[in-house]
Formats: sequence, C-alpha cells, structure tokens
Amino acid sequence: MNLKQIEYALAVVDTGSFTRAAERCHVVQSALSHQIARLEETLGVSLFERSSRRVRLTPAGEAFVQSARPALEATRRIAEDVAAACGEVRGQLSIGEITSLTELDLVDLLADFHAQHPSVDIRWLMAKSELLTADVRERRLDVGFIGVWPGERLEGVEYRLLAEEELVAVMAVEHPLAGAARVSLADLEAQPLVDFPAGSGARRQTDEAFAAAGVRHRVQFEVTNIRLVEKFAKRGLAVGLVPARIARCFNGVVSVAVEDAPVRHVYAIWSTHPTPAAKAFVQLIEQRLAGRDSH
Repeated sequence: MNLKQIEYALAVVDTGSFTRAAERCHVVQSALSHQIARLEETLGVSLFERSSRRVRLTPAGEAFVQSARPALEATRRIAEDVAAACGEVRGQLSIGEITSLTELDLVDLLADFHAQHPSVDIRWLMAKSELLTADVRERRLDVGFIGVWPGERLEGVEYRLLAEEELVAVMAVEHPLAGAARVSLADLEAQPLVDFPAGSGARRQTDEAFAAAGVRHRVQFEVTNIRLVEKFAKRGLAVGLVPARIARCFNGVVSVAVEDAPVRHVYAIWSTHPTPAAKAFVQLIEQRLAGRDSH
C-alpha cells in the first residue's frame, strides 16, 4: 500500500466515479483502476461495488475511508508543519461562505492573506451553512462562514461568533404593509413568503421564530440565492425575511422591522486540528475583527 493508491481511492469516493477521479488526479483511468486493484489485493477486500451507473463503497470500503482520509491528510501536512516551524506558511487554504455574508469582506481578507502568505494555494466556494459545516467537520474545508438560528449547536468544529442579526421583512413598495413602522409575525401569517428550502440552516431561522410565536407561515417560493428574495419581493410575489444589512443592499423594496423577529447567528468555523494556513487565516480574522471593534 502506498500514498498514491490511497489518494486515488479517496478521489473515487469524493467524485463517485473512476473517470472523474482519474481526471482529478491527472492520470489515465486505466492507471488509476490498476492502482486501486492493487490496493484491494493488498488489503484482501473489495473497496467498491461497481456498476454501469454508479460506484458505491462496500462496508470494508467505508472502514477504509475512516482511516485513510486522516492518514493521507497527516502525511500531506508534514511538509507544511515543517515549513511553519521555520516561519513559512504554505500549503492549501480552502474557504467556504454563505451567499449572505456581510460581516467581513472576504475577498479583501483573502487578498491581504495572499499578500502575507503567497505560497498558500487558496480555494474558495459558496454553499449552504449545513454543507459548509459538514465539510469543515470532515476536514474537506479549512474555514467556513455560516449563518444559523440561535439554538443551533456547533459540534466538532472550532468557532468564533461574528454577529447576531435580526431579520427584517422586505416587500414591494406598493405592498399594504409597506407603510408600517413595524409588523408582527402574525401580520405575515397570511402572506406568501419567499425563503430558503425547508430543512436548510437559513430556513430554520424563520421556521423557529414563527413556531415560537405560535403563528403559521406559508413559504410559497423556495430559493437558494439571497438575491432572488429581492426579486420576488420587488415584483410583489412574496414577502422575504432577511438580515437588515442585506436588506439595505436591496433596490426597489421596502424593509420593515419585525416584532419577535427571527435572528441569525453568523460564525466563522474551522477544524479542531487546523493546518498552518488555516491558523494564520483565523489569526487574520481576529485582527480584522479587533480593528473593526476598536472603531
């Protein structure tokens, strides 16, 4: 067994395909399949159930992944840890954020980080809070920026609270409630709402608030991008509930304060065993927040 075989096998797990795994590893598929076959021969088990439609892990394969992934990561980190001990931060930094992050200018932050640590290869993506949390917990992602409802427990990760934000109602200028100084959740009970999909972390912020108030709510439009809330509200199709900072960036809608408003907590989260690059990035976050709070 060698590290390349482990890398190839985990690539198949991550991509769900021998073809895509070979593309990711920059080898021909026959070479990747041969190395995985040799790995299975060494272990004396089959790691994958192969069919024409998909590739699935066997029970032995699932056990392999549990041990192989941290082993491969630890090996990759040897050079990074040695370099960090000599004062150089290098390796890879993978960052994920929600689409509605307002507390930090992440692009500006990454630019500063790159200027300080040019040897670090930065990867960035946007996704839902629950996916980002799972990726950080499983160490597929170094740092995530997420928004969750106040009762959400963050387990298996380190975290830093960035903000507590009340949500406001956004609606069309001509909406009957647009002239109100404040609305209640009961006022929104009969209104069609636009919100994130049921079961998502973003949706729980509103679901929990309505449930606590004993009020029903009707989500008629489910979206995955915060800018679509603006569009549905602007055209009078629905009322949306978004953080006040987000609402201030919307055009052509009215924002109204809400009694017993839904609240979201915004966190930076990172692995309990961060890489040198992740440690350096978290330190930069702390510096940026300290500078913000001092003004």
